Amino acid sequence: MRWIANEEGFNVQFQAVAWDGIIPALLAKKIDMVYAGMTKTPERAEVVNFSDTYWTVNQELAARNESNVTMEDFYAGKLVIGTQSGCSAQDWIEKNLIDTGKMPKDNLKLYDNYALALTDLTNKRVDATLYDEPVVAPAIKDKPVKKVGVITTDEEFGVAIRKEDTELQAKMNDGLAKLMNSTEWQALIDKYEMR
Repeated sequence: MRWIANEEGFNVQFQAVAWDGIIPALLAKKIDMVYAGMTKTPERAEVVNFSDTYWTVNQELAARNESNVTMEDFYAGKLVIGTQSGCSAQDWIEKNLIDTGKMPKDNLKLYDNYALALTDLTNKRVDATLYDEPVVAPAIKDKPVKKVGVITTDEEFGVAIRKEDTELQAKMNDGLAKLMNSTEWQALIDKYEMR
């Protein structure tokens, strides 16, 4: 974002906002955009515009090293799962496990952020966590946690912008195109292990 702001000639400040309140904060003009790994969904696109796609992700299941958790257990709805409130992992679990009757609603535990879900995983309060694949590897790096498997969701990330802010949307699209064609893009991918 700093690179794009510099390239496009505007200043940027970063503000932490709880994920489940991030679109309301955008619409209330408390922030001007959401550049934080937001999946483009039809529901979100009804209230905000998105930039061009800058990354595609899948969902990764993680469990404690000593556990025997399998993807089969997960798909059968046999686990207590932790994830960040308001994220696409929550949506996937609700649509594919809870709404289909495979998993009780009480077996989905929601947190303000993924780090808190991981803490409850290591403290044995949940059996596994589900979250964006590129985030999981660095998040579990020094924890007694392992990757179990990946759900292919092919979610496209975009920058969320208020519908009326078409000039900002155009600047972000231009800046993203320039960034993704620069050497800085690969440097960021390497730095943050975004594989």
